[in-house]
Amino acid sequence: MAGPKLFFVAAEPSGDLLARETIEALTVMQPDAKIFGIGGRELAKLGIDSPIDIAPLSIVGLFDGLKVYGTVLKLADAAVDAIIDANPDAVILVDSWGFMVRVAKRLRSRAPQIKIIKLVGPQIWATRAGRAKTLAGLVDHLICIHHMEAPYYEPFGLPVTVMGNPALSRTETGNGATYREKLEISDDQNLLLVLPGSRPSEIRRVAPTLIEAAWLLKTESPDLNILIAPAPEVREQFLQAFPGIEKWAQLSQPEDRTVDIMAAADYALACSGTVTSELAVQETPFLVAYRAGALTWFVAKNFLYKPAHITLLNIAADDTEIAPEFLQTDLRPETVAAEARRVLVDPELRQAQIEAQNKALSRMGERDEAASNIAARAILNATNVR
Repeated sequence: MAGPKLFFVAAEPSGDLLARETIEALTVMQPDAKIFGIGGRELAKLGIDSPIDIAPLSIVGLFDGLKVYGTVLKLADAAVDAIIDANPDAVILVDSWGFMVRVAKRLRSRAPQIKIIKLVGPQIWATRAGRAKTLAGLVDHLICIHHMEAPYYEPFGLPVTVMGNPALSRTETGNGATYREKLEISDDQNLLLVLPGSRPSEIRRVAPTLIEAAWLLKTESPDLNILIAPAPEVREQFLQAFPGIEKWAQLSQPEDRTVDIMAAADYALACSGTVTSELAVQETPFLVAYRAGALTWFVAKNFLYKPAHITLLNIAADDTEIAPEFLQTDLRPETVAAEARRVLVDPELRQAQIEAQNKALSRMGERDEAASNIAARAILNATNVR
């Protein structure tokens, strides 16, 4: 009996990475599986050629999405065309609610025989619970991150598998010491890491403040080592936005391992995202920065988003602030620099935050088995492959 034909769709960097990890686990379990996909550089590493360019989908925010609404619809149509051409047994739609729900609607209408599996559900616990009913009407199986998500889908009969947080599965300890040697930074010198984001909107809205904060710290303490690690997907945009930055800071290279970069740092200024959990796994203390469009933020905070914080680590700690968050108008170079300065000069403060981060991580789920393994097994089961 031939192996299953599976088609993965990933619209942005974090989903692209999870798709690649899941495919790697799946092909170990089912070596004769035939894999197709739409994605980015992570799927390309597996030799999967994406039939469409997903770069325009790396957007965030309600009104940012509206600006490219026409492009989203065209790409959704193109994605469904590619899926139908491949004629898979199942499609796995990874994260990216706004785009994937449009793909699912079109696919359900045009090719109802193809099973649809959603890998990572919408944050219904934080925003709109009504999305559970919408998703249940569109997909055959959901693989979600948190146990608290499953009850939302029970009234609608959608089968759910909980895989845990993928970031917590990336438990490899980075080789910080070797990476510091590469940068020629001794053990008694502080290294400040700047993670400016992985989306174009984050390079526009968040990165300038983080870079200016790092510059303020560097001018005050010329001996401070600063490493800036733009995500590969936005590296060129970052370099164009900040010419000459290598005169006062070091830049990570695309081939550098993220775990080594994070493990090498004494403290990090991080744009909100998956990297915050990954920093915590590497026991690197950090602060969180984010700025959305003004209208997007107003709607989210007043009508959609429920928790007091945006960082999963803080939410897991009973919605208390382990990692300081600097959001919207509070995101200013002076305040970010002041917080980083306070912690950089005090090893005890850094250690206290690391201990609090570890405690919060333990509440975010078990890490006995990789999330990608659980996801792969659920996909095979849902596709009737044991």
